[in-house]
Amino acid sequence: MIRPLLILLCLAGPAAANPIADVICEPTARMKDKLTRQLHSERQSMGLRGPEQVVEVWTDKRGDWAMVITYASGQSCIVAMGEAWMETASKDPA
Repeated sequence: MIRPLLILLCLAGPAAANPIADVICEPTARMKDKLTRQLHSERQSMGLRGPEQVVEVWTDKRGDWAMVITYASGQSCIVAMGEAWMETASKDPA
């Protein structure tokens, strides 16, 4: 069975030697719509990369994941994707 994230990568353009060589970018609203509706993913975590960039990790129930950078300009790009995402237990800060 072909996984949705792989389909998205294939639709982005011709194959490259490195799968991340073709970064997938869309306006942020369209990217979030694709991730939630088409790929059935949810944002699991996010953090600031700088004053104008937010890094997000999106996952689905099968463990497929995508790392997205959202820019203040209104553009979002998938910069990495893969399989077998696993949540780790939180450590008690005390």
